[in-house]
Amino acid sequence: MTTTGSGPTYDPPADPERGAARAAARTGARRHGPPRTDRRVALVTGASSGIGAATARRFAAGGWHLLLSGRDRRRLEETASGTSAVLLPADLAAPDGAKLLAEAALREAGRIDVLVAGAGIGWAGPFLTMPHTDIDRVLFLDLNATLHLVREVLPAMVAAGRGRVVLVGSVAGSVGVREEAVYSAAKAGLAAFAEALRQELRGTGVGVSLIVPGPVETGFFARRGRPYHRAHPRPTSPGRVAAAVWDAVSRSRDDTYIPAWLTLPGRVRALTPNLYRRLLHRFG
Repeated sequence: MTTTGSGPTYDPPADPERGAARAAARTGARRHGPPRTDRRVALVTGASSGIGAATARRFAAGGWHLLLSGRDRRRLEETASGTSAVLLPADLAAPDGAKLLAEAALREAGRIDVLVAGAGIGWAGPFLTMPHTDIDRVLFLDLNATLHLVREVLPAMVAAGRGRVVLVGSVAGSVGVREEAVYSAAKAGLAAFAEALRQELRGTGVGVSLIVPGPVETGFFARRGRPYHRAHPRPTSPGRVAAAVWDAVSRSRDDTYIPAWLTLPGRVRALTPNLYRRLLHRFG
């Protein structure tokens, strides 16, 4: 795992918030266990499965108060089992999905110390055959919805003078992957957004972390309609990515690549683009 970081370790203060049970009733949120909003609060999207679910479990083990979002309530309940997490089912693909989720989360807990933006979808196949509706769907959920959600939760973090936004990117956004053109474009946009926002937030106490995994052993490939077939890089576990998210928050990391050698393709591309493309054409 390769990491870069800046700023002090993030450790938000205890700040008890009352009325969480009343807020949960108003928003339709479902709580598992007694409320303890004196703990640090993390909003995790895409928590129904995969990286999001593994991240939620890692933060629960660390004693955080969790707000879990996803489209599948039953699977959210499985993720939240044995924790005090609050469920906030939401469809971020809906026009006001991000706004409604942010409002519900802030109403429920009073603050968000960390946002882990893990919701996303994929699509694989030649770009020439990709339906326009799928282009819009991938770009909206993987990029637009994430930006809108960050825009909704960021003012409260800046006002508090502390917080962290964690964006789950992909190596596809660093190098571009054939037959994943739109997904690569969305993740590249997310990486550029992370860098730009990080500069804008300097001095505010709010940090931005970009997590850049290679392929991960989740249902992502099945849902996109094509299994992962490349020999390299080999898929890693969701738990390993979740550990990287935890480390990024605990140590104020800027960028984390999983596995660490995934930094190399981007470096080769920057230094010798012609060699990079020859290698890409040969090995994919």
